[in-house]
Amino acid sequence: MLEGRKVTVLGAGVAGLAVARALALRGAEVTVLEQAPEIREVGAGLQISPNGVRVIEALGLGAAFEAGSQPAEAVELLDGETGGCVVRLDLGRGRPGAGFRFVHRADLIDLLAEGARDAGVALRLSQRVEAVTLGAHPPRLRVEGREEVGCDVLVGADGLHSRVRAALNGAVAPFFTGQVAWRATLPETGDLPPVARVYMGAGRHLVTYPLRGGRLRNIVAVEERSRWAEESWSLTDDPLTLRVAFERFVPEVRGWLDRIERPNLWGLFRHPVAARWQGQGAAILGDAAHPTLPFLAQGANMALEDGWVLADCLSRAGPDVALAAYQARREARVRRIVEAANANARNYHLSGLRRDIAHAGLRLAARFVPDAMLGRFDWVYGHDVTA
Repeated sequence: MLEGRKVTVLGAGVAGLAVARALALRGAEVTVLEQAPEIREVGAGLQISPNGVRVIEALGLGAAFEAGSQPAEAVELLDGETGGCVVRLDLGRGRPGAGFRFVHRADLIDLLAEGARDAGVALRLSQRVEAVTLGAHPPRLRVEGREEVGCDVLVGADGLHSRVRAALNGAVAPFFTGQVAWRATLPETGDLPPVARVYMGAGRHLVTYPLRGGRLRNIVAVEERSRWAEESWSLTDDPLTLRVAFERFVPEVRGWLDRIERPNLWGLFRHPVAARWQGQGAAILGDAAHPTLPFLAQGANMALEDGWVLADCLSRAGPDVALAAYQARREARVRRIVEAANANARNYHLSGLRRDIAHAGLRLAARFVPDAMLGRFDWVYGHDVTA
């Protein structure tokens, strides 16, 4: 069904590049339009869980991904103010299939971009889309400095402020969660353990794990506060503000923060899952369809899953039937993951007696039913959209 069909993808992020390769491998003529002048290093670390790894392998990129990432052995939840371990979750024990991996976002983007080009995808940079028109005729785009262009199928992988989502659903304002997050990476000696550590405190938490074989330390620090912050990947903050926010945490955490000179800051906003993911020859995926808070590490994994399913549906039927099938296959799972991430945000930031009770419960569970805690997310990690 895709042989010779012209598909335009907006956005060269994880979602856009993954769906572009998946479509091109099935015979589509794919063009990716990216507004940035280059595919540059944005963001920092990603945790790719088995459900995402399975998609990368199905795209034929498994060996290269394994070489450019590193295995994740465990997740440790720690008390940020004492350093005591609340619970350690062994990611390898009893987990069937592919493992968990840490990867720098830039490395994953480079891998997917190379894979897209190898599959015949045309990747065009500095393409700022000014308008998207959906109607009785095929989807049409107005790109800055060019005449309006059309395509058989339009895929919106254009992120939080997606023009394709707006064309399908209208404008919907997100709301500020009362949380902000800082991101940074620090150079290290290469001997970091392959563990994601979550330091939890009242109204705040910090996550750290190694990247690039331990040569980098990834840090994401989240604080609850009333002061609004912009929802932007490019905003930077005064490092002193970050240090003050975590001044009661253990010395090793404060030591890392003392080394950060230009932390990135972004406000965390809750967006509703889009009511319409498709229609009139267009579809959205990834953050354009279902932005999620970063508390279950599933944003990139959902984008990979979306890309595979959308390409699979389009290979089996004409656009109208295929796009409706795509939303039907994805929507319930994505909504459940978004809600699980929302719940984790609350659990990391408990204080007082509630925190003491919760931590005691986690310790008991780790002692007597060690597989139960991670097992409660088997519905996330064990899912295989490529099967």
